[in-house]
Amino acid sequence: MILEIVILAAVAAFLGLRLYSVLGRRAEHEEEVVPRRIERGEDRHTSDESARSVQSSVQLRQAEVPAGTEAGVRAIAGADPRFDIVSFLDGAKGAYGMILEAFWEGDRETLRELCDDDVYESFAGAIDAREAAGETLANRLVRIENATIKSAELDGRVARVAVLFVADIAAVTRDRDETVIAGSLDDAVESRDIWTFARHVDSPEPNWILDETDQD
Repeated sequence: MILEIVILAAVAAFLGLRLYSVLGRRAEHEEEVVPRRIERGEDRHTSDESARSVQSSVQLRQAEVPAGTEAGVRAIAGADPRFDIVSFLDGAKGAYGMILEAFWEGDRETLRELCDDDVYESFAGAIDAREAAGETLANRLVRIENATIKSAELDGRVARVAVLFVADIAAVTRDRDETVIAGSLDDAVESRDIWTFARHVDSPEPNWILDETDQD
């Protein structure tokens, strides 16, 4: 009798363990988060468009883009998701300094890389005339006070952005005898240049080139 009771207890214990095991796995399964349905293509597209719109608005505020140029900037950003107006302005400031220094030093190779044909020819012509006269420049970019978007447009697949640079430049011109004939390094003069940069939005190259120069 005792042996029978022991056997029944063992069977009950075994069944209990099996039941707990099954219920435990079922409970764990029921606690799993049911995956959401895969978003439709149009839903993802709408989400991406909204995200880019928010990002674009933040960038416009950070760059202090004038209200009249917002549409052009948004059009460029829409055609080229990599376009970042804040990074663009930082790069434009760097290009401004590099191009000025290349012009002052007569560095045609650098100018060729950073300018389109028309602008390059203009710079190269001025360098030729300067060298023919035996004159040299000892100019120095003291600081860029401000760089502001003046205009922006998407012409077909070509983006163009005009930037107004307000800068202090110390300019000195020397003749072939190294005599100063114009300017002074002690007195910086304010310069207000409007430079237009261009880039094909489908180009794998991220670089913009100087497409036009003017003064404010």
